[in-house]
Amino acid sequence: MRLKLVPQNTKIDFFRASTVTFSASLLAMVLSVVMFFMLGLNYGIDFRGGTTIRTESTQAIDVAVYRAALDPLSLGDVSITEVFDPNFAVDKHVTQIRIEQQEGNEAVTVDTITSLKTALRGIDSEMRFPSVESVGPKVSGELIQTAVIAVIMAIMAVLFYIWLRFEWQFSVGAVAALVHDVVLTIGIFSVMQIKFDLAIIAAILTIVGYSLNDTVVVFDRVRENLRKFKKLDLKDVLSMSINETLSRTVMTSVTTLIALISLYMLGGDVIRGFVFAMIWGILVGTYSSVFVASTILLRLGVKRDWSKTDGSAGTQYANIDA
Repeated sequence: MRLKLVPQNTKIDFFRASTVTFSASLLAMVLSVVMFFMLGLNYGIDFRGGTTIRTESTQAIDVAVYRAALDPLSLGDVSITEVFDPNFAVDKHVTQIRIEQQEGNEAVTVDTITSLKTALRGIDSEMRFPSVESVGPKVSGELIQTAVIAVIMAIMAVLFYIWLRFEWQFSVGAVAALVHDVVLTIGIFSVMQIKFDLAIIAAILTIVGYSLNDTVVVFDRVRENLRKFKKLDLKDVLSMSINETLSRTVMTSVTTLIALISLYMLGGDVIRGFVFAMIWGILVGTYSSVFVASTILLRLGVKRDWSKTDGSAGTQYANIDA
């Protein structure tokens, strides 16, 4: 017997309260932007600048012990990550310690590094420090600019892809859904002041891909049904298409969430921010595919007779499976 999270042949009217859901999405986006400008983001070392110190020890690494040793130094945001490499000897244990930029200084001072080494040698008197590297404000500023460009380029690529595969109305709906997901993700990070670093940018780009995949599955079914039901009202075609893909959407989201929640609970502090962004992104991405992308498509309208090719619609690749 197969597991079914959604009954067969559902007939949910997803557009009964489309004005309410769409208005709620717009309001959430506006609040996210307001929170971003009011509270800002809790930038990590990648975007704020700081110092990275690499340690080598013959003793097994306990991150909690390392953190307890450094807490009295009041260094602010400190990230401790164990480094794994198959080339390491059995008795070689390596960590990467990242310290935020200290106020009034380009990087961590020599005295602070000396104090840090002394504190860690209290754990292992033979601990080595093979490298100390600093990221200044200029480099961190360039990383912020590059991260913003990466997100914008990803969204523009989606716009171009959907326009080629479907029509411009589908493109607008898909990109609006992606912008919705990105803005709400930034908004929740502003409100909760969770550390925002390059790992979160990676999560946002992953969310863009996940949400796009969800949206394309729905839009593909919409296109098929537009060919089959040329006289059926567009609202009914959209609602039918979402119902037909609902089981797949829910199953994909739930199974992915199970893995992510396990990682969030058991994965430790190092990946918790990344996993939280993924969980939030899957929730809002699933929502936006149904209640944002499809609602915009309904309001813009779309070509009904897909048996005829429209050379100006950008659909020359519509029949290619990709």
